[in-house]
Amino acid sequence: MEARMNGPANPDVITAIQHLYKAIHTGGVDKRLLSLVHLRTSQINGCSPCIFASIESAQKAGETDERLHNVVAWRETPFYTEEERAALALTEAATRLQDGAPGVTDEIWDAAADHFSEEQLGAIILEIAMTNFFNRVNRTVREQAGKTC
Repeated sequence: MEARMNGPANPDVITAIQHLYKAIHTGGVDKRLLSLVHLRTSQINGCSPCIFASIESAQKAGETDERLHNVVAWRETPFYTEEERAALALTEAATRLQDGAPGVTDEIWDAAADHFSEEQLGAIILEIAMTNFFNRVNRTVREQAGKTC
């Protein structure tokens, strides 16, 4: 598969994205958890460059291979805290917005709100949104793993 575009986007877009990522990373959420959110979103969307990048980022932040390999089945494994489970449930509900999907239910929201402050929830939601954004851009232009995200 060949990439459809070469080179970076408009510099103004890159600057805006950098500001959004700064807001995410100053929101008080552990980098490892943000990496798990990025990974799970990218798995759902089938975005290989973002899967690659999130694993690389999580490993640098000290995440274990065991947890990274099992995030796709996080409900069936003992490797995640209740806080992480709440964030992953929010991630899946916010990402899977296809026709007829319930989206983020009150139950999912309340579980996340029990574990995170509003500032932290804002950072997690923005991480989910930015990951979905990049997943869609990368899938559209056929970006290759190991080059972006």
